[in-house]
Amino acid sequence: LKLEMPTVNLDREVTVLATIPVVIQSLKRCAVAWQKLISRVLEEQLKKVPQGNGPLAEIDLWREKNATLSALTEQIKLPKVQKVLEILQEAESKFTGDFQIVLNDLKKHHMEAQDSAKFLSTLERHLKNLSTGTGVDVISNTIPSLLNALRLVWIMSRCYNKDERMVPFLERISWEISARVRRVVDLQTLFKQDIAVAKKKITEAKTTLEQWKKSYFTTCVQVEESGSKRYWKFDVKRLFGKTDYMVLICQDLYDIFQVTEELYNVFIPELTTVTENPKAIDELRKEVNIIISPMEDLTFDPFSIESARDWAFVMEEFREDVTVEIVRQIFVQNLKDPPRYKNHPPVAGAISWSRSLSQRIQHTITRFQEEEELLASERGKEVKQIYLQVVKKMEEYENQKYRQWRERTEHMLPLLLKDTLLTVTSATEEPVTTKKNVCFTLNFSPEILEIITETKYMEQLGLPIPEMARYVALQEDKYLGYTNKLKAMLDRYHKLMEMMNEAETKLLDQYVQELWRILKSGQKRLTWKSVGIGEFILQCTQTIGKLELLVHQVHHISEDISSKLQSIESTNLFKFPHSKNSDKYPGAKEFFDYVKCEQAKEVKQLVRKYSAIPQLLIEVERRVASTNSGKSPKLASYYAYWENRIYQVLTQLIVKNLQAFNATIVANMPLLQIEAVLSVSGITLQPNASEIEKMTAQSIQDCVEVTKHFLRWMHGTCVECPPQHVKGNEVVTFSFYCDVSQSPLIIEQAVLITQNVHKLLASLNKCLNQWKRYDLLWKSDKDAVLGRLAAEKPACVIFDEQLQFYMKVSQEVTQQPLIKDEQFIRLQLAPLASAVQENAKSWVMSLGKLLNELVREDLFSLQDEIQVGVFSL
Repeated sequence: LKLEMPTVNLDREVTVLATIPVVIQSLKRCAVAWQKLISRVLEEQLKKVPQGNGPLAEIDLWREKNATLSALTEQIKLPKVQKVLEILQEAESKFTGDFQIVLNDLKKHHMEAQDSAKFLSTLERHLKNLSTGTGVDVISNTIPSLLNALRLVWIMSRCYNKDERMVPFLERISWEISARVRRVVDLQTLFKQDIAVAKKKITEAKTTLEQWKKSYFTTCVQVEESGSKRYWKFDVKRLFGKTDYMVLICQDLYDIFQVTEELYNVFIPELTTVTENPKAIDELRKEVNIIISPMEDLTFDPFSIESARDWAFVMEEFREDVTVEIVRQIFVQNLKDPPRYKNHPPVAGAISWSRSLSQRIQHTITRFQEEEELLASERGKEVKQIYLQVVKKMEEYENQKYRQWRERTEHMLPLLLKDTLLTVTSATEEPVTTKKNVCFTLNFSPEILEIITETKYMEQLGLPIPEMARYVALQEDKYLGYTNKLKAMLDRYHKLMEMMNEAETKLLDQYVQELWRILKSGQKRLTWKSVGIGEFILQCTQTIGKLELLVHQVHHISEDISSKLQSIESTNLFKFPHSKNSDKYPGAKEFFDYVKCEQAKEVKQLVRKYSAIPQLLIEVERRVASTNSGKSPKLASYYAYWENRIYQVLTQLIVKNLQAFNATIVANMPLLQIEAVLSVSGITLQPNASEIEKMTAQSIQDCVEVTKHFLRWMHGTCVECPPQHVKGNEVVTFSFYCDVSQSPLIIEQAVLITQNVHKLLASLNKCLNQWKRYDLLWKSDKDAVLGRLAAEKPACVIFDEQLQFYMKVSQEVTQQPLIKDEQFIRLQLAPLASAVQENAKSWVMSLGKLLNELVREDLFSLQDEIQVGVFSL
């Protein structure tokens, strides 16, 4: 929309231009075109209506109007347009008056559009939440906020403060809320959802509709209290007629789902979570779905007021069909396995289920009788006939169930009460006469408890009860008390037997046999009709308690012995000297002497701990056999058990220490040092390899011989064997050494250590080979070499070469590494280097002396020649 501008030149004064006819004619044509354009635009804008039923469409309309009219208004304000109007007014006032009327209309409608767009824009956020917001909380918070914003618009706006503006806008909001409810409560999908989900959606929709009306009336009160003279006195039926009807439909839908849920739980509340027959629930759902399926295929909109009659007919049909037919189907389909509470017995539970169904349809028929026209119809008569047939079948079903239960109870109950209290089974495939695998179990039939439970529920149902069943039911607490105590007693017994190992079971055999004797009376003699059950339980409990106390005492002593054995097993027999100076380590002999000395100290402690064990075993003997000799025949196997444990511990002691010693040998951390020296035979280790291997072997032997200090016990006792005198003055002591020293594990470790030390020494000897290049220094016959040189009298250059060679050797030796660390040995090469230097220096001195002697001879000879020459002159 653009105003056409005049083509004439308007640079001159208004009064001058107003007198020029040509200019006036041109400007008048432009003004007429402007007037027609503005009038046409205003007419078009006034005819426009919102493109949609919601409130956002009305906001969009006002924004569009404001944009269009703003474009025209801004052009009218242009300086050139204003000058044209001034010229025309100066020249012809009548035309400008008509044009001014159009401009005033433009201004009025522009202000109206601007005001409306401005104030309605404050509602846009709330309206969008209402239209597209997710969650019931958003809608619940939006409606009060929206109406509060509308109240402010009503007070402050110049256009939306009248009924003719506000009422249609409120109608649009009401339509938007209705549309939102329709989208949420979509019948085509609602009946396919979970009942709880559907009920929640319906409740939220109904709450939203009710809140819309409630918030409206709250806002009406606020408008009046604000002091405004313009109250909200709108047509309530116009605003809420449709939403109020939708509230009623939501309530009907909620009732349908509520009835559906009740049908699912027709016998037991929350049947779907506690049922013992899930198939019954599936069948029930199928039947109920048949009833509610018409709701999914409606040919009309149930939320439309125009369809109210059709919806009422649907609801009446649903209420009529949903009861008797469904109950009949449930009864027929679940006769063999009726749904029931998990704590209900089978027979009484089935009878209760049948009666519950009967009461349910009786209640329905009674409710229908209040509306005579329903039962008077053909469908009503059909329902009544079905009702009578179903009730008759239910009565026959209940009588049959009760008769069968009574006959079985009168036959089985006396037999069940003749069962013994306990039975004996074996925990393994071994005969039950072996000790630990004997298992006593409670022999109380679950059928007795079932009969008791059935009896209690049968009485609640008002049915006659057999006398014996009534008597047993009255004794329920006593039987439950007996079974609980027997279970606790047997659990205690089995736990006690599990606590004992084989050695302890043999040790306490007489006490276990006594307990078995008492328990077997419950297996062979006592029945559930016996009067001595309580006394039997008490006697068993007391005997088990005594045995428990004895077992705990034995365990306490066993733990003490085990602690000592653990301490013995973890002893370190290879303690090495610590070097105060990291550059100096003990020699081989000093090292192994230190290990042996420390080993002797540890042995004293070990023997002290070992010697305390017999005293602890004598304490066990005192508690079990009431003697303290250490020789009780009753404890012979127990002594042997601990002697075997001691052998195992000593074997592990030696094996672990040899393993640790071997690990120390192969570790790259020096613990002792040896020297490389020059002897008569050549370069060698000091001490030599053979001596070090002997020291190592002796250290291994010393470790194994530690077990000689642990004396064996005499057979069948825990008393140490005394020394035995044999031929001559030889004394023999029986120790663990003979057995331990023959252990393959120990032999294997000893061989491994020997091999590793041998490899190490071979490696060190190989390291010395590079020094053999200096062999000529000490292997050559120095006198013979010097004699030949003296006889040959070589030139000084030869002597110089020889001297340079030996001096170079002396210098080269000083640059060689003087320490070689390999595994646990440090090899000191300084003595060898010093010897090589001394030999090199000796050669230098000898060669120098020889050279001096030869030069002196030549000097004296030359002197004699000089003197002879002088005299001859």
